Amino acid sequence: MSDFTNYDVRRVMAVLPHRYPMLLVDRVQELVVDERISAIKAVTINEGFFQGHFPGRPIMPGVLIVEELAQAAGVLAMESFGLAGSGKLVYFMAIDNAKFRAPVEPGCLLTLNVQFTQKRPRVCKFAGQALIGDQVAAEAEFMAMIADPPA
Repeated sequence: MSDFTNYDVRRVMAVLPHRYPMLLVDRVQELVVDERISAIKAVTINEGFFQGHFPGRPIMPGVLIVEELAQAAGVLAMESFGLAGSGKLVYFMAIDNAKFRAPVEPGCLLTLNVQFTQKRPRVCKFAGQALIGDQVAAEAEFMAMIADPPA
């Protein structure tokens, strides 16, 4: 089993196909293969969605926080199955029990903690939390499928 620390955005981009403005994982702090990941998203006022969500009170949309958790899970799955650089994609399939507990504002450093709850070769289930410091900002359970990209 190999584990990873200080995994920078270049390595994230080598594993995930997402690019600006949809790449929402800036760094991986810790990745324990077959178990869990802790990643970081630095939330800045330069994010395009803050222009309209909401003028005078910028708050990150909850669906993007869940997408951040899903992207962190994608990195975990790709590394756990040894598929980094293979061209395979991780497709988001389901979200359950999503809860939003605190607003995420510009200047927040979100820690994205995700763990496997079920790991199979093609479909995996995860549980994740997005934290601001020690405070849970959002949490969800979700499922993803690993597959070839569309032809």
